[in-house]
Amino acid sequence: MYERKSLPNLNCGLDLIGEVLYGKWKIRLLWFINEGYKRPSELQRKIPDASRRVLNIQLNELEEHELITRKIYPVVPPKVEYSLTKLGKTVIPVIAALGNWGDQNEGQLRSVISKRLSSESE
Repeated sequence: MYERKSLPNLNCGLDLIGEVLYGKWKIRLLWFINEGYKRPSELQRKIPDASRRVLNIQLNELEEHELITRKIYPVVPPKVEYSLTKLGKTVIPVIAALGNWGDQNEGQLRSVISKRLSSESE
């Protein structure tokens, strides 16, 4: 498993939110859990490009940061469900604002990302 080589810089709110939300799938996981997708298999279907291992790691990190909780039901096979904590619910408007910004600037963002990707492949 990945071990951090240096301590993170946590001097301001941006550092803190970067530490908590850094990870390719974390924002999507929070959004989908908020929409009612609570089982790991449901989340995997919503994010098919992510491996189950990476999703589990990022779900565990979100749980460690107290943005989600995990409930394990005592049945066979075990049933697991995730839900947002009170703190997790407070980040949803921030995620919505970021999504709106992306939607409003979609053309320009797609253009600059395409240019970067094409220059990297040369």
